[in-house]
Amino acid sequence: MTSSYISWACLLLLCFASVADAEQMKYKDPKQPINTRIKDLLGRMTLAEKIGQMTQIERQVASADVMKKYFIGSILSGGGSVPAPQASPSIWVNMVNEFQKGALSTRLGIPVIYGIDAIHGNNNVYNATLFPHNIGLGATRDPDLVRRIGVATALEVRATGIQYTFAPCIAVCRDPRWGRCYESYSEDHTIVQQMTDIIPGLQGEIPVNHTKGVPYVAGKDKVAACAKHFVGDGGTHNGINENNTVIDEHGLLSIHMPPYYHSIIKGVATIMVSYSSLNGVKMHANHDLVTGYLKSKLHFRGFVISDWLGIDRITSPPGANYTYSVQAGINAGIDMVMVPYNYTKYIDDLTSLVHKGIVDMSRIDDAVRRILRVKFMMGLFENSLADLSFADQLGKKEHRELAREAVRKSLVLLKNGNSPNQQFLPLPKKARRILVAGSHASNLGYQCGGWSIEWMGGSGNITTGTTILDAIKSTVADSTPVVYSENPDGSFMKHNDFSFAIVVVGELPYSETVGDSTDLTIIDPGPDTIRTVCSAVKCVVVIVSGRPVVIEPYVPLMEALVAAWLPGTEGQGVADVLFGDYGFTGKLPRTWFKSVDQLPMNVGDPHYDPLYPFGFGLTINSSLPGFSGVDNLGDTKQRLIYVVMCSLLSLILINDLGIGLFQHPAARM
Repeated sequence: MTSSYISWACLLLLCFASVADAEQMKYKDPKQPINTRIKDLLGRMTLAEKIGQMTQIERQVASADVMKKYFIGSILSGGGSVPAPQASPSIWVNMVNEFQKGALSTRLGIPVIYGIDAIHGNNNVYNATLFPHNIGLGATRDPDLVRRIGVATALEVRATGIQYTFAPCIAVCRDPRWGRCYESYSEDHTIVQQMTDIIPGLQGEIPVNHTKGVPYVAGKDKVAACAKHFVGDGGTHNGINENNTVIDEHGLLSIHMPPYYHSIIKGVATIMVSYSSLNGVKMHANHDLVTGYLKSKLHFRGFVISDWLGIDRITSPPGANYTYSVQAGINAGIDMVMVPYNYTKYIDDLTSLVHKGIVDMSRIDDAVRRILRVKFMMGLFENSLADLSFADQLGKKEHRELAREAVRKSLVLLKNGNSPNQQFLPLPKKARRILVAGSHASNLGYQCGGWSIEWMGGSGNITTGTTILDAIKSTVADSTPVVYSENPDGSFMKHNDFSFAIVVVGELPYSETVGDSTDLTIIDPGPDTIRTVCSAVKCVVVIVSGRPVVIEPYVPLMEALVAAWLPGTEGQGVADVLFGDYGFTGKLPRTWFKSVDQLPMNVGDPHYDPLYPFGFGLTINSSLPGFSGVDNLGDTKQRLIYVVMCSLLSLILINDLGIGLFQHPAARM
């Protein structure tokens, strides 16, 4: 009897202890304030668990066991890193969940956050909708369009079980020789600032009275965003990737910094540091700007992440003194390091630096606090495991229609007819015979550009989509034959009678340093194709490129010239406008030079002498001969309303509130 009472008493004590422990684990209670949850969890963590949260590794070296053993806080898919070729959403979700289960099985069960470069749609994933690259979106001048693209991209990322995208790139590209210029919306920071509306699209609309600087992610259908690359990446000397940006404080704060103010105000969850240097100081080691300015002055309270092998590149050559790189990067204010492979070296070095007092424990706690804030804010603790509820969002018809709209609005008409009174576009859908020529007319990979399925992009039918050639064929009348010849010679042209020709040429796909170029030419045989075709028949030339290219020598040969940028998977948008179903509304987001010898050249420069100036873009005049379609009156009306409202708002701010036009934004924060 006595032993029975004792057993029951022990059981009751254990139950009470379990209940008390659960009550004390405030970080697991979603009803608690986020700061309370952060404080409670941080107080329970060992140094190993904290450093694990500061570690991001590539999926190829990740496993459930690795997550559990090293308390890894984040995983990523690098460019082209997929669980299987043409992997379905279920394959992606199962992979992400397997990693997540490893993280949740740890003592504290802190969920992992999985990141991917979804920079123009969920572009690593087969069958995803690929939107125009940022340079094309900059040409639309349409922040609401970009916001809607953010909404669609978030859904397509969630379709694969992923919760975090390394986007948007808010670089202000000041030299088109830079290989990442197509990732920049414009050479003009005001346009880049407007396009940060993609952040509330990705993350959700920030609530009224939300604390400025605190990240905000609305729920399961949204993803954490990442503004990148802090700061000055678009201003490097001669446009050389990862090079040195030489600029004074006024230039930095007035050109490259403004998009970050706007991103922070809109609740961006994370910010990625740039590979580049600023006046000789590597940004990954720049304490004054990362901690002093971004965190302290702008009050950014999300987490700062390195770029891929970013801390390694603090030294020259990269990795020459890795321990120093870890020290310099973490002490500069980087919270999470994209390692991405040799994570044991990183963890061991950072642990040693803390034990030696070289990296202070307060710096570690600051980093982990920021990472946990994002994870709590986006509901990762409550919704750790993904499911297939968003699987049908991948490549969804409505998203492809949105991408098609974006393509239409991104097209910039640079020339239309050889005399002011005779237009060549729009083209008639009924014609005797149409020639389509050029290397980019029937190549989906080329029109998507870099960061498409593979890091460097690819050639051919890399994913599901519509080529420009197929779009033309589906647009013209059934009675109109369309002939495709990639690079016709003079004999072919002589022996065929065409009503007109559409020549589609441009650049090969590229990413980052591979895209750095000193000559900015159309790839061969593009120039010969233009000469041969446009000398024999009236033609429109469509340029598919990530930036302005050398075109001046060929302009006199053609009747019309269109900049299509890198339109993505929905080539039908190009045909929609060429044949007059919609009008041209795009404006140049950057200056189109005459010669590369003029570079760098941006609007406002003293030596400004472009072929086509920043903001240039012709429209169709329906009263002139050659017109065969109608403008999209709905789009025009919306744009007019938008412009009028923005003008009125500006007048109110300037006149009633006394805000100076050139007052630095930081002075008002």
